[in-house]
Amino acid sequence: MLDDFSAYIKSNEIWDLTWEDTKILQNDFRGKEIAKQLIRSVGSVSANIEERYGRGSKNEYPHFLRIARGSATESKGWYKKSNQILDKDTVEVRINLLNEIIEILTKTISTLIANSKQK
Repeated sequence: MLDDFSAYIKSNEIWDLTWEDTKILQNDFRGKEIAKQLIRSVGSVSANIEERYGRGSKNEYPHFLRIARGSATESKGWYKKSNQILDKDTVEVRINLLNEIIEILTKTISTLIANSKQK
């Protein structure tokens, strides 16, 4: 079930945190562009997991998880770029959470591929 998948739970957690972070980023003209990119990339993580579940196809599952993983990696980059505006601890917490998501997605993709080869 979607709500039991830890990467999905964490992707919604980072979404809520990003929502708050973008309020801060919006106060600086340079941060406005970072905020736009963060909203897109962080939102894409959970959106791609949701899309896979909505389609119900097991064959497409690794594909959508790879896209979600790519979006999480992109989000890490945008958080690194925001370090002149957001405080260091905030950036570190967000990057650590994104690393957790990436790790879960990577393991899930590997497991799915291994299981499909065994059949």
